[in-house]
This record gives sequence, C-alpha cells and structure tokens, in this order.
Amino acid sequence: MSGHVFVVGADLTRLSCDDVLVPTGRTLRVAASWRALLPDDLVTDEDADGVCVDLAWHGDERVLEVPGSGPRRAWLLDTVDDRGRGLGWLLDGAREALAAVARREVTEPVHGRARRLVGLPALGTGWGGAAGRRGDLLQQLLPVLREAADEHGFDVALVLRGPSDLAAAQRVRRGDDGGWDLPEPLRALAEQLGERARRGQLALFIGAGVSAAAGLPTWEELLGELAARSGLDDDLREGLSRLPPQDAAALLARELGRDELERFVQERFGPGPYALAHALIADLPVQEFVTTNYDPLVELAAADMGRELSVLPYDEPRPGRPWLLKLHGDAAHPAGVVLTREEYLQLGDSRAALSGVLHSLLLTRHVLFVGTSMLDDDLIRIAHQVRSAVQVPGREPRRRSGTVLALREDAARSRLWEQDVETVAMGGADAPPAEAARRLEVLLDLLGCLSTPPTGYLLDPAYRGMLSDEERVLAEALQGVAEALPEGASTPSAAGEVAALLRRLGAGRSGGRRDGSGDDRPVDDRPVDEATDARDDRLQQQRPG
Repeated sequence: MSGHVFVVGADLTRLSCDDVLVPTGRTLRVAASWRALLPDDLVTDEDADGVCVDLAWHGDERVLEVPGSGPRRAWLLDTVDDRGRGLGWLLDGAREALAAVARREVTEPVHGRARRLVGLPALGTGWGGAAGRRGDLLQQLLPVLREAADEHGFDVALVLRGPSDLAAAQRVRRGDDGGWDLPEPLRALAEQLGERARRGQLALFIGAGVSAAAGLPTWEELLGELAARSGLDDDLREGLSRLPPQDAAALLARELGRDELERFVQERFGPGPYALAHALIADLPVQEFVTTNYDPLVELAAADMGRELSVLPYDEPRPGRPWLLKLHGDAAHPAGVVLTREEYLQLGDSRAALSGVLHSLLLTRHVLFVGTSMLDDDLIRIAHQVRSAVQVPGREPRRRSGTVLALREDAARSRLWEQDVETVAMGGADAPPAEAARRLEVLLDLLGCLSTPPTGYLLDPAYRGMLSDEERVLAEALQGVAEALPEGASTPSAAGEVAALLRRLGAGRSGGRRDGSGDDRPVDDRPVDEATDARDDRLQQQRPG
C-alpha cells in the first residue's frame, strides 16, 4: 500500500504529524526554530542562534532518533556537507532517515489518520549539501520521497516556507505527474477548481471536519465533552442524545453557566498544532474564506506561509489582504460564539450582516465546501435564500454556486442539495472515513499544485538552473528592469507597482525564507515580519492563563 508525497507551505513545528526530520551537523547543533521539538533534558546549550543536543553519533551514522514519549517523534539528520560530497550524499541521507523512521512502529497515526505522516523540510539548503542549489535539490529530492512513500507505505509532507520554494516544487510535480492516486473524475474536478482559483473565482467554506484532523471535536463530540464536564446524571445525559443539537447545547449551557462554557470554548479551541488539511487550504490562492469553526488554525497555517488573514468581524479588512469570516464566532472572543438554539436564531437577526457575506460569495464566486456535512441550519437557510433570490420564472435554473467535497457517497443528501451545489464524494457509502479523509487531502494537494502560479521563482537566483532558455532570457530582461527601479518606490507610483510585480516573480529573494524550519543553518536569521510578530502577540494573548 503506497503512500503519497504532499508539498505544502507550513511550519513543521506546528504541523500535526507523526515524525519530523530535523537537519543538523556533526556538532549536533540545530537552529533555534526547531527548539519546540526537543525535550528540555536533551538541550545542553541554548542561545538566540540555536541549541545543542545531548546525543552522540556512532561511527558514520547520520540519523539519530530523539528520545521522547509523545505521539510525535523527531529525528536528527546530518545534512551539513563539509567535504564537498554533493547532492547524492544528501539524498542518501534522506533515504537512510526515512528507512529509520519506517522501523519505528506506529500502531495508530496521529488523530486517527489513515496513514502515518512524516514531515521534513528542504534538506541541506543552508550550510548543507544543497547550499545554493535549491532547484536541483527539489528536482532530485521529490522522486526520492516518492520512492520512500511507495516502499514504506507512509505519507510524506515536504514542508516549504518560501513562496519561491513552493512555486518551484509545484512546477516539478506538474512536469512529472506528481504521483496523485486519484480517479479521473477527481483529477478533472481539481483541474476545474484550479482554473477557478487562478482566475480569482474560488472561495472556501471550512467546516468542523477539517479541524477534527487536528484533534478538535466535531459537533457531537463537543456535546459529549460538555456533558461530561457538566456533571449531569446518567438519565439526563442519555436524554441529551434525543434532543436536537442546539437544544442539547442550550441545556448544557444552563447547567454549566455561561462563564464556564466560555472558558471551555477558549481552552478547547485555542491555538495549537494544525492539520495537513489546514495548511493545504491556507496555501490556496484564494482571497475569501468562511468558517463555522471557532479555532484559529486556518489563520495560523496561513501566517506561517506569510499570508496574514483579516479575521472578520474582529479585524479591520484591508485592501488586497485575504480574509476569513468566522460565521459562528471565535474562541478568542468566547462571549460571541454561536452554540445554542437561541444563538442560532439570533444569527438570522443580529448577525444578518455576517450571513450576507456568504450570500454574496454564493452569488459571485464558486464556493468550495470542505469538512461540512451541509446539515447546519444556517447553511440550509442561506442556500435557500440565495436560490429564492436568483430564481426567475420562465428561465433555466442558474449554475450551481458551489461544490461540496463529501467523504462518502450519500445519494439522498446529494439529491437534496443538487439545485444549489454539486456534491462530490471521496468514496462509496461504505468507504472508511479515515481513507476518505486522506483522499480529500490528496485532492487538495493536487488542487494546490494546479492553482499555484508558475512564476513565483522566475527571478530567484537559487532557481536559475530550473529555467528554460526562453525563461532565462525573460528573467535577465526583468532583472535589468529591477536594477533600474529607484530604491524605496512607493506602491501607488508606477515604479512601486512594477516593484511589487517583480517581488511576486521572486525578485529580492534568495531561495525563500532562510530559517531553521527550511534549512540547516545553525542560526535563525529570518527577516523580521512585523505582521507575523503582531499575529503571534495577538494569539499569545488569546491563550488561556
């Protein structure tokens, strides 16, 4: 049973996975940005530049398992080439590390995932064996990862932090089919949705199923956790299951008290590791996102790739910045979360403006629904209102306004929604949920590959070796334009607009972000990103205690 290689923009210290490869050298010093993966008792020296690990190499071995008791295991891999051994040596190390990972028995992958997930950065791109050769590395590393996934049966996530890296990796995958094990109808769907995304016509709706992959509860599980916390006797707890969910939530809110309920929401849905699906969604070239989830995982995943989302209705929207609408509230503002029947009714009244945003998207965009069963009362009401608004007597029905990616085939539910959206199942009615959820991830991975702009690395010198003759001529001409631009050109000016375009083509980059999550330098010299710093401060303030 072969695995799949995902390419995703993320932070490996925050991505939920079973194993992580951490680059180091013979001195066993790693970049400071990897510190969260290392047990305190193994750190012998620590400063702003990096940490030293209290382990030892034996002979010529290149892989060390970091001891630990948690579900995620870190592995140290020697990637610092101080003898000029080249890419072949580095790739051999990747093979050795993945074989060592495969020998560790994992009985249950993280959060019930169908396959074990192994994450690694673009190895050797700092002081390692691929320094200055990121394009060559990606072209040769991806086939090695696919061979390992096929041999060992686990999934691999190649995690990249720079837009140049991501664009270049997707180009490599588009050229060799990338190994997506999907039936033809799903491949065709990915192509259609990718075209919509490239044209700015796609919006995303994110349901609770996406966050369940990060260990957060579904609606039914949430009620169970609240019931356990409430101290209700067995008879009342049994009776909860016979009530509509919003009414069960109302009873539990009364028993717990509003303060305790808000405290629970803030603690349970606060910042934490995000799932692969969060990262795949956040990487898509989409400007408008809507969710009924309380957690901040989509915005965390987006920020780790340098995309700052305005969270509505709490943040001020900014021109050109993507936004995420929290339709049912945010754990950072627990007083406003929608949970009980009364709060759902208020959503149609005092929160009508928020519902209107989704109305607008259904009228003007194609909405991709991920992780939702489409049984939410708000979605049903909003879809009905949109359908009523666009129906014109005597005319053919309008095009469907969205696509629902369902885990399993459900003919009755598909028929119910067929006037509004197309429902596409990841598997038959008897498909195991974990396998269906994994197929959904593979589909999102293909969608990301097909929708990623193919020019993000054109002017990045680290990828010059990947360019065709025609692209090289174009890159040289554009480089001349970049050199002619005055320094500090303001965005409203013509020079500023051209400078912004050149930055999107990779000008001013040196192989993406230079930090320990994506290379082997023993220092973390990532440029200060004030927006990211502000995000981290805001999320830290949201953290309980």
